[in-house]
Amino acid sequence: MSDVEVSRTESLTRHEAARRLSALAAALADGGRVVVELGASKLTLHVPDHVECEVEVEVDGDEVELELELKWSTAPAAADPPAETSARAKPAARRARTAG
Repeated sequence: MSDVEVSRTESLTRHEAARRLSALAAALADGGRVVVELGASKLTLHVPDHVECEVEVEVDGDEVELELELKWSTAPAAADPPAETSARAKPAARRARTAG
Protein backbone atom coordinates (compact mmCIF):
# COMPACT_ATOMS: atom_id res chain seq x y z
CA MET A 1 0.00 0.00 0.00
CA SER A 2 1.27 3.49 -0.85
CA ASP A 3 2.10 6.07 1.80
CA VAL A 4 0.36 8.73 -0.32
CA GLU A 5 -1.58 8.50 -3.56
CA VAL A 6 -3.35 11.36 -5.30
CA SER A 7 -5.27 10.93 -8.52
CA ARG A 8 -7.25 13.23 -10.77
CA THR A 9 -8.94 12.57 -14.09
CA GLU A 10 -10.13 15.34 -16.39
CA SER A 11 -10.94 15.92 -20.03
CA LEU A 12 -8.47 18.08 -22.00
CA THR A 13 -8.05 19.13 -25.59
CA ARG A 14 -5.04 17.68 -27.38
CA HIS A 15 -3.37 21.12 -27.19
CA GLU A 16 -3.99 21.41 -23.43
CA ALA A 17 -2.51 17.94 -22.93
CA ALA A 18 0.51 18.96 -25.02
CA ARG A 19 1.00 22.12 -22.92
CA ARG A 20 0.93 20.07 -19.70
CA LEU A 21 3.41 17.54 -21.04
CA SER A 22 5.68 20.34 -22.30
CA ALA A 23 5.58 22.04 -18.89
CA LEU A 24 6.42 18.75 -17.20
CA ALA A 25 9.28 18.10 -19.63
CA ALA A 26 10.68 21.60 -19.10
CA ALA A 27 10.53 21.19 -15.31
CA LEU A 28 12.31 17.82 -15.52
CA ALA A 29 15.05 19.30 -17.71
CA ASP A 30 15.42 22.46 -15.62
CA GLY A 31 16.53 21.27 -12.20
CA GLY A 32 14.03 18.51 -11.55
CA ARG A 33 11.56 20.49 -9.45
CA VAL A 34 8.14 19.56 -10.80
CA VAL A 35 4.84 21.16 -9.80
CA VAL A 36 1.84 18.93 -10.42
CA GLU A 37 -1.55 20.66 -10.49
CA LEU A 38 -4.38 18.65 -8.98
CA GLY A 39 -7.43 20.84 -9.32
CA ALA A 40 -7.13 23.67 -6.80
CA SER A 41 -4.10 22.02 -5.16
CA LYS A 42 -0.48 21.84 -6.26
CA LEU A 43 2.08 19.21 -5.38
CA THR A 44 5.78 19.99 -5.71
CA LEU A 45 8.12 17.06 -6.33
CA HIS A 46 11.89 16.88 -6.54
CA VAL A 47 12.95 14.48 -9.30
CA PRO A 48 16.50 13.10 -9.11
CA ASP A 49 18.85 12.86 -12.09
CA HIS A 50 17.90 9.22 -12.80
CA VAL A 51 14.37 7.82 -12.99
CA GLU A 52 12.73 4.64 -14.21
CA CYS A 53 10.39 5.22 -17.14
CA GLU A 54 7.65 2.88 -18.30
CA VAL A 55 5.50 3.48 -21.37
CA GLU A 56 2.42 1.35 -21.89
CA VAL A 57 -0.05 1.43 -24.77
CA GLU A 58 -3.30 -0.49 -24.54
CA VAL A 59 -5.83 -0.70 -27.36
CA ASP A 60 -9.25 -2.04 -26.42
CA GLY A 61 -11.76 -1.81 -29.25
CA ASP A 62 -12.14 1.85 -30.14
CA GLU A 63 -10.33 3.13 -27.02
CA VAL A 64 -6.59 3.74 -26.74
CA GLU A 65 -4.80 4.23 -23.44
CA LEU A 66 -1.26 5.64 -23.28
CA GLU A 67 0.42 5.59 -19.88
CA LEU A 68 3.73 7.21 -19.08
CA GLU A 69 5.03 6.31 -15.64
CA LEU A 70 8.09 7.88 -14.04
CA LYS A 71 9.36 6.27 -10.85
CA TRP A 72 12.24 7.17 -8.55
CA SER A 73 13.47 6.58 -5.04
CA THR A 74 13.47 9.20 -2.31
CA ALA A 75 16.13 7.25 -0.38
CA PRO A 76 19.68 8.60 -0.41
CA ALA A 77 21.66 7.29 -3.36
CA ALA A 78 24.11 4.50 -2.59
CA ALA A 79 27.73 5.22 -3.39
CA ASP A 80 28.77 3.86 -6.78
CA PRO A 81 31.53 1.25 -6.65
CA PRO A 82 34.86 2.61 -7.86
CA ALA A 83 35.31 2.24 -11.59
CA GLU A 84 38.00 -0.16 -12.78
CA THR A 85 40.99 1.78 -14.01
CA SER A 86 42.22 1.36 -17.55
CA ALA A 87 45.63 0.19 -16.21
CA ARG A 88 43.93 -2.80 -14.58
CA ALA A 89 41.85 -3.56 -17.65
CA LYS A 90 44.78 -3.62 -20.07
CA PRO A 91 46.59 -6.71 -18.69
CA ALA A 92 43.38 -8.73 -18.78
CA ALA A 93 42.77 -7.68 -22.37
CA ARG A 94 46.38 -8.59 -23.25
CA ARG A 95 46.04 -12.01 -21.63
CA ALA A 96 42.83 -12.68 -23.57
CA ARG A 97 44.56 -11.82 -26.84
CA THR A 98 47.63 -13.96 -26.17
CA ALA A 99 45.64 -16.91 -24.83
CA GLY A 100 44.09 -17.79 -28.19
